[in-house]
Amino acid sequence: MTDFAHKPTLTGDLVVLRPLDEGDYEALAAAMDDPDVARLTGSHQEISEERAREWMRTRKDQTDRLDLAIVDRASGVVVGETVLNDWDPDNKSCNFRILIGPAGQGRGLGTEATRLIVGYGIGQIGLHRISLGVYAFNPRAQRAYEKAGFKVEGVLRDALLWDGERVDEIVMSILASEWIPSKV
Repeated sequence: MTDFAHKPTLTGDLVVLRPLDEGDYEALAAAMDDPDVARLTGSHQEISEERAREWMRTRKDQTDRLDLAIVDRASGVVVGETVLNDWDPDNKSCNFRILIGPAGQGRGLGTEATRLIVGYGIGQIGLHRISLGVYAFNPRAQRAYEKAGFKVEGVLRDALLWDGERVDEIVMSILASEWIPSKV
């Protein structure tokens, strides 16, 4: 078992996942400025440009998480990010999250990015379990996670308050024993 000190570049048919850096700020800020993206990620707060750039600048130094930019191979444009975080080395587990802006949606980029980073986490890092949370008003993401092999574990009832309405968070995970590398 290793840690996340090594920041790989992972290449698929549709996307390239590469280390996130400060130069990705504009693309990710544009994605987060989309009201639908903010809603689907449950992002209530705005982050200043200075703070966001500093955060991106430090990703390469983190040994307890992996932050990768999602690059659309067809256009060469950064369309989002994918992250393995909340690493628990004793239990060989971590959390997964992904953000795809409007320019990268509806073309299978998120599904492939998910498969690439999960494959890296299980195959290279030696993770046993990768978990995630998806809000109930995002069935498209839930289907993409299921295609990548994630299974529903349960529901955190009323976990998010969005526009005055309570929304459930669906908890999903994949175990190393369930991972099928060739499955798309």
